[in-house]
Amino acid sequence: MSAVEMVELWRGDIRESVHRGHAVVCDETGAVVHAWGEPQKVVLPRSSAKVVQALPLLESGAADAARLTPEQLALACASHSGAQIHISRVERWLSDLGLGEDDLRCGPQEPSDPEEHERLLCTDGVPCQLHNNCSGKHAGFLTLSQHLGAGPDYVDLDHPVQQAVRASWEEVTGETSPGFGIDGCSAPNFAATLAGVGRAMARFAAAREGMGRRQAGQERLVRAMMAHPALVAGEGRACTELMRVMDGAGVVKTGAEGFYVAILPERRLGVALKIEDGTTRASECAIAAILVSLGVLDRAHPYVRRYLDPHLLNRRGMDTGQMRPVPGVFD
Repeated sequence: MSAVEMVELWRGDIRESVHRGHAVVCDETGAVVHAWGEPQKVVLPRSSAKVVQALPLLESGAADAARLTPEQLALACASHSGAQIHISRVERWLSDLGLGEDDLRCGPQEPSDPEEHERLLCTDGVPCQLHNNCSGKHAGFLTLSQHLGAGPDYVDLDHPVQQAVRASWEEVTGETSPGFGIDGCSAPNFAATLAGVGRAMARFAAAREGMGRRQAGQERLVRAMMAHPALVAGEGRACTELMRVMDGAGVVKTGAEGFYVAILPERRLGVALKIEDGTTRASECAIAAILVSLGVLDRAHPYVRRYLDPHLLNRRGMDTGQMRPVPGVFD
């Protein structure tokens, strides 16, 4: 089945652009209860996989041994903006491990946070690995690697950290991964079908404390992300703003190349979305539309409208058009 038209842009009376994609909603049994496009499409979830990549950190006992806080667990799942609230916490986390920025393997990245970007410009500073949006995930990898007594190159495919990540990934998706790609932060990113990713998110949504080590770990990660949405992304970011609007009803997490997932504990549902052309603006609109259709976001809320059906302003502030979900697709 081919991708479906999900998001369109109108300029005046002319439909100027359209974005196509695939999406699934899965229930706690792993069944696909809603689908758009091709549920069996093989995808790379990119940073949407971080909540699964963090799972061995808890299941191994490493998180408790290191006395990690909910803030640190949220950062382990984050694609942050490189703001001071992010980099200061990751730096302190590494220090507690007896490590430093040089021990990271994610590479430097220009911060997307405006204040931190300006600070670097005004002080002739340069971005470092702490600014990398994945530095929290990598601090989690280092914590696990220390706990396992493994070597420093924790991003290598055959390293015990990545072997543990792959095992968790295949178990929660219910699939043998057909392959992997190397992510922007140099860690392996394991593939699955879109339905498999949705199934994994539904299992996180259904997880409850007191139901074994796996569910306890899943529940702690979800709870940490819901409690600290600003650490998961940053001010002005869709993940942070939509989670704040949801007010504890779930997790929204982006991934590169037009990917999004959602974890909805109250509904015990998981969502996975892939926009075929990899466009962030379309994935933000489509995930907002799906969450509105599921009743966990209010269509009228200003933050929801910002992503669901924003008006397009030109450089003089004139209203020149609108981006919106394709009518009838998510109803």
